[in-house]
Amino acid sequence: MELKMLGVNSAFATGQYIEENGKYLYDPKWQSNFLLEFKNARLKDSKGVVILAKDILRFVLDVGGDARHSLKQFGLTPNDIDVTYISHPHSDHIGGLECIFLSTLFNPFYSKAKEKELSEYGYDIFKYMNKHNHLPDDCKPIIMGQFEVLNSGWEASIPGGDTLQGVRHVSLVTYFHVIPMDAKDFYIEEYDDNNNITRRWLFYTVESTHVIGGTKHMPSFGLFFKEVHNDLFKLYFPTDTMFMMPPTMVSFYNDANYIYQDTETGFRSGVHSHIDDIRKADPNIKKKLYLYHYNEPPVVDEDEFAGVLKRMDIHYY
Repeated sequence: MELKMLGVNSAFATGQYIEENGKYLYDPKWQSNFLLEFKNARLKDSKGVVILAKDILRFVLDVGGDARHSLKQFGLTPNDIDVTYISHPHSDHIGGLECIFLSTLFNPFYSKAKEKELSEYGYDIFKYMNKHNHLPDDCKPIIMGQFEVLNSGWEASIPGGDTLQGVRHVSLVTYFHVIPMDAKDFYIEEYDDNNNITRRWLFYTVESTHVIGGTKHMPSFGLFFKEVHNDLFKLYFPTDTMFMMPPTMVSFYNDANYIYQDTETGFRSGVHSHIDDIRKADPNIKKKLYLYHYNEPPVVDEDEFAGVLKRMDIHYY
């Protein structure tokens, strides 16, 4: 599995122009989204049913409003994304949903199944939709997440998503193969050329507290990836967390080998783990932490953490 950092910055970070050889070049600060690429892979549910099989399965963990630009730096477009996971309904995590679903809907060749389905309609999506209203699941990208987050993501996308020319009953399932993850485990298996499993990734959601305002509470649902046959590969993405490692999440921090930690720098918003607090953590935990989701890179001691992530970093597992 290749883990590519599409972006590592907070929603408040802005790019800047830098001088290079007498020219000013724009250095972007993309929002914190991850791209996981699995080779010769199959996505399965807990019963072993294959949901999707791809030579390269591309899984985006959160899709911010600048996703189409951050994908471009890796030579990709929204049409290359197979699975989108959203952790919570803030713009830097769901703002790119409309780009994903409109780009893929109007691409008649998004998948071989879609190309075949539309062929007798001259690849005209409106002719097809006017008759059938919905595409089969294997013609659409997959979206995963907790049911409440998927609903909120759709509500935020309604202004651009709920009207299609001549199509009735538009909803999230019009655009996506929707897979709620509530209390469920899923697997992504990678195979070699001889069809032997090289990695079997179990993954599931882990809830954290992100925002509490008055009587309102917004959780953020992180992901835990665990290689079933090798204890050396346990990755934890808490996503946006008000506190690092509260009692409800201690076991996941202890169990993981690699943790991608939300890290606020500068002013305290009260809804993200702040670098000043993270630095007080157990040294054994700190050695597992890759810091990201910052405004400006945190100033840390050498070897204090596993690392401070940069845009376009790639990790191999």
